[in-house]
Amino acid sequence: MLQTPHNLSDIKIDWENHRHLYEEIAVPAKTTLLNEGDISRKAYYIKQGCIRLWFNNHGKDITFQFFFENEGVSSFESFRSGQPSLFSMETIEPCTLLMITKNNMEEIFASVPGYKEYVQEHMFQRVAHYSKLFLSRIKDSPKERYLELLRTQPHLIQRVPQHYIASYLGITSVSLSRIRNRI
Repeated sequence: MLQTPHNLSDIKIDWENHRHLYEEIAVPAKTTLLNEGDISRKAYYIKQGCIRLWFNNHGKDITFQFFFENEGVSSFESFRSGQPSLFSMETIEPCTLLMITKNNMEEIFASVPGYKEYVQEHMFQRVAHYSKLFLSRIKDSPKERYLELLRTQPHLIQRVPQHYIASYLGITSVSLSRIRNRI
């Protein structure tokens, strides 16, 4: 049975030998990396910064995930299938990113044992996150969702503007302020 590595450091890869396959870029805060409805042609690895994923729901901006240092991010469904992305990607902070195209990613998959499985595990964890978020929106009160966020992702509270956190929790900024004042 193939063992899936849990950390990039577990994979024996000489990134310098693959340097021609990805590009390091510096991106300012509030930069759109992908628009909802466009086809994702790039994936990113965050060296520094924060990216949020969001979609437009009848004119309302709905944030549903955040990514930070040492995480990969893309509209993987669009990146893999060539279908339009269901969401937009935007930097919250200035970011330093490693950017790679699909063809170059495939080249790394072919040449680095375990890397494809690592990326698949990352995508599985992302789907699990979406499932938890979906169920939390159904069964938990806004206060319970906020307390869970404080417990599991306290760094998010420090780095992400309150209006994005409110959107992520499915509440208004005013409701979030009230919850924060009560605890």
